[in-house]
Amino acid sequence: MRSHEMPSPFDPPPLPAPLRVIVADDNPVVRAGLTALLSGRPDITVVAEAADGREAYEAARTRRPDVILLDVRMPGVDGLSALPHLVRLAPVLMLTYSRESEIVQEALRRGAGGYLVHGEFTADRLVTAVRDVKEGRAHLTATAAGALLARLRAEDPGRDADANTPTTSTALEQSPIWPEPLSRMQPLVAQSRYMLSTREAEIMDLIASGMNNQQIAAACFISEKTVKNHINRIFAKLHSTSRAEATAKWLGTSPDSPGSRR
Repeated sequence: MRSHEMPSPFDPPPLPAPLRVIVADDNPVVRAGLTALLSGRPDITVVAEAADGREAYEAARTRRPDVILLDVRMPGVDGLSALPHLVRLAPVLMLTYSRESEIVQEALRRGAGGYLVHGEFTADRLVTAVRDVKEGRAHLTATAAGALLARLRAEDPGRDADANTPTTSTALEQSPIWPEPLSRMQPLVAQSRYMLSTREAEIMDLIASGMNNQQIAAACFISEKTVKNHINRIFAKLHSTSRAEATAKWLGTSPDSPGSRR
């Protein structure tokens, strides 16, 4: 098209600029995995990486991101300390292994737009969360949702007593944003009984949610071969030969599982 010609009304509209993301995590392997995952999307680009809160702040000042992915525990300036300064520059999505209720609540109080715990989300869900937080829509995985629920109940313990009002727990459990069960008591009992490591417990949670090996690998940022090795150890510890049998013991629906509901 020559410079003096008017654009045709049938020309496709120009594509929006990709979302600019900063990844802040002290683990270089995690940073590399997140960068590779997000950069593979046509509407997202990682403009900087940071190893602590100070580096994240300096990068945010110069690169002007649309979203910042922020770990909690980092050397130097940690994520919680940097959070109030970062949210003035861009929406922040916490992406961390820290699942303590107090930390989740403090991160949300300090302005985090979402909170994802590793092992509780898929690659696609992470991408959706980045887009949601950019648009001001909160995004939480099960642990964070449970922490928020606990805080709401502590502030208003009589709220669920109204029979005419659906309980917060029911609303959260039915929400498509939080498909994982909020109650983790039975898995915690099973983890202790069968002596599963933290990583094995995370993978068993994902197996119970119906994920295949490829989805688990993406959610945990590990290879499918590593997933298979973990599953072999999990099955050995749970004395199970199938996903269905292991899931039944994990969720307490098997007759010989701890706290069996049968």
